[in-house]
Amino acid sequence: MNTRNALIRHGHDMLFAVTAAGLAAGAVARWTVGPDIGDAVWLLVTVLALGPSAWWVVDGLRHRRFGSDVIAMLALAGTLAVGEAFAGAVIAVMLTGGRLLEERAGRRARRDLGALLSLAPRVAHRRTADGLDTVDVAEVRPGDRLLVRSGETVPVDGQVEHGSAVLDESTLTGEPLPVERPAGEPVRAGTVNSGGPFGLRATNDARSSTYAGIVRLAEEAAAENSPFVRLADRYSAFFLPLTLLLAGAAWLAAGDPVRAVAVLVVATPCPLIIAAPIAFVSGLSRCARRGVVVKGGGALERLAGARVLLFDKTGTVTTGRPALAAVVPAEPAPPGDPLTLAASLDQVSPHVLASAIVRGAAERELRLTEPSDVTEIPGQGVRGTVNGHRVGVGKASWAGHADTAWLDRVRRRAAARGEITVFVGVDGRVAAVLLLRDRVRPDAPRTFRLLHRAGIVRTVMLTGDRAEVAGPIAELVGADAVHPGLTPAGKVEIARAESARAATVMVGDGVNDAPALAAAGVGVALGARGATASSEAADVVITVDRLERLAETLAIARRTRSVARQSVLAGMGLSVAAMVAAAFGLLAPAVGALLQEGIDVAAILSALRVLGPGRDRTPRLRGDEAELVRRLDQEHRALWPRIERLPALAGAVTGSPGRERDAAADSLTDFLADLTAHERTDERLLYPAVARALGGVDPTGPMSRGHTEIAELTRRVGALLTEQEADPASPETADDLRRTVQELHAVLRLHFAQEEESYFVLADVHDPAAR
Repeated sequence: MNTRNALIRHGHDMLFAVTAAGLAAGAVARWTVGPDIGDAVWLLVTVLALGPSAWWVVDGLRHRRFGSDVIAMLALAGTLAVGEAFAGAVIAVMLTGGRLLEERAGRRARRDLGALLSLAPRVAHRRTADGLDTVDVAEVRPGDRLLVRSGETVPVDGQVEHGSAVLDESTLTGEPLPVERPAGEPVRAGTVNSGGPFGLRATNDARSSTYAGIVRLAEEAAAENSPFVRLADRYSAFFLPLTLLLAGAAWLAAGDPVRAVAVLVVATPCPLIIAAPIAFVSGLSRCARRGVVVKGGGALERLAGARVLLFDKTGTVTTGRPALAAVVPAEPAPPGDPLTLAASLDQVSPHVLASAIVRGAAERELRLTEPSDVTEIPGQGVRGTVNGHRVGVGKASWAGHADTAWLDRVRRRAAARGEITVFVGVDGRVAAVLLLRDRVRPDAPRTFRLLHRAGIVRTVMLTGDRAEVAGPIAELVGADAVHPGLTPAGKVEIARAESARAATVMVGDGVNDAPALAAAGVGVALGARGATASSEAADVVITVDRLERLAETLAIARRTRSVARQSVLAGMGLSVAAMVAAAFGLLAPAVGALLQEGIDVAAILSALRVLGPGRDRTPRLRGDEAELVRRLDQEHRALWPRIERLPALAGAVTGSPGRERDAAADSLTDFLADLTAHERTDERLLYPAVARALGGVDPTGPMSRGHTEIAELTRRVGALLTEQEADPASPETADDLRRTVQELHAVLRLHFAQEEESYFVLADVHDPAAR
């Protein structure tokens, strides 16, 4: 099949090259040798194009399409019949060129699910009386006892035999956090063992496993997708009868077949054959320049008509990886910094949560030390010595002793917010709990607003996560409906139901989303983190880690369709006027062919408007101004973790006098100095540049007012720090300082988010996964 597709593509290229060369060669021959030789070359070009044209008509009839190719074939045959060689050669070039453009614009990647199949488990380690055998996964039968090693994919569905399994189930559920399955619990094929080796008793063979079911779902969904009627075919449905009616009437009225040929020549639907493909090729180019790969003009045209958006949660509207959200110290608060100790120990752990903890400490600019005497037990945690303290990180029972009431409160809070808990023990006692969660992308709410503005009337979240976790995120981004706890089959069912009611787009990023992407009218995959099965099954792949590209691509698609329609209608209108003139004998076939060339050029120039800026493009900062925004964005990234630490600093800086309070006061003072310098640069350099880009009267006025409020709060915190230094025992000063720091924290979070939402996007610098 791949060889056949390659031959078809090369055939289109060669046919266009030969007809274009023949048109030029005929002109040269007429000029240098004589008219007869030139006409012979042009007639040969016409004959050469007539054969493929007839085949395209027959192929269209086989697929129940009866459109513009018929007019082109009749025009070619008519020019041969009446000896209009030049007109025939021109039509041949236009027809083969239009076919080449349409083939390139409409080519869609085969949904062979190669990536999905490549991820499927190939072998299994089966226990036998003689030891451990590595066998093909197809040989595994229910009841077999298997060993799943660290880092391997679970080959078949089964039950954990002994111990516990720590699994990355994101392949199936899309959820980024590892899950622990104790002995006796079921495990599904396709999940990855992110802990130590564990025993598995197979309950299914490979053919009946969960992963194989996902592959079948995606294949069935792709096969059931209904064919799409292209814009050019819809217009040709009435243009063809009109052309044949005028040509026949002209022949009957004048008794001259040349009149009919002249009508057919000027009616050659080059605006349909060329203008629409050029518009969509231009739209594909616009998308590619924005980091979006659209697999053909048909996909772009379907996207332009979308009314309903279905979207996954994890990795789509969230960043798709765990991040440190908060540090909750135990009661009473322990000495030292639990995060510093935990991150120092986790530096040597390969666990995904350990990486998130170390990354969180780095964002907070904590100085880590090298641990010693480290031991790690998968499913429990890691222990070691850090700065003379015995530190444990993992489950509460592993970390040390803790107050039961405090543990219950922390766990309830984490469950309500969809966070995962990691406990830190110091010298045998739980010192703190680290809360990790998958954060919402900063550009997600803006993206959904832009999508609604672009014509999406309904947005629906499809997720395998729990309702209490998915609901608040859906509300935050403005979703109209939420379907939690879905399997891949459940997503496909909803995608089919929504697609039956309106043109639907499905957005996802994981293997578990591939069937739904194939089932929806248009599948959009977020492929910035590498090629996955979702990219194979999707029509559109966003290659940069920015969700807002979805709204931009939709806007480009709608403008592309609009420009294509305008170009086709304008070209058809001019062609109809020329057809009427030809019917009355005012245009000879050769003159009509030249006039049709002019109409084609006008339609092409109109179609090329897609390449220019449209309403889908917001104002952009360029050159030095864009570099300034990038630098300030880097400062934002550095300041965000320090802003998140302000509540903890508020408690530390107002605690009991001593070295820890002094260190907190110094840290707070340094932060205020850096913040003040950043805000002054914003006001002096960034805001004037933004104002010039946006236009209007003082567009940055509200944000400047935010700077004023921040400056006032910063001044008050500095004054209170000075008061506390003069009177360390004053409870009134401590209470006022704590409240003011917390107020500054709230204002800064809002102000920084507004700046990124409103301004940093102008230079395409903000990375949603940065925090």
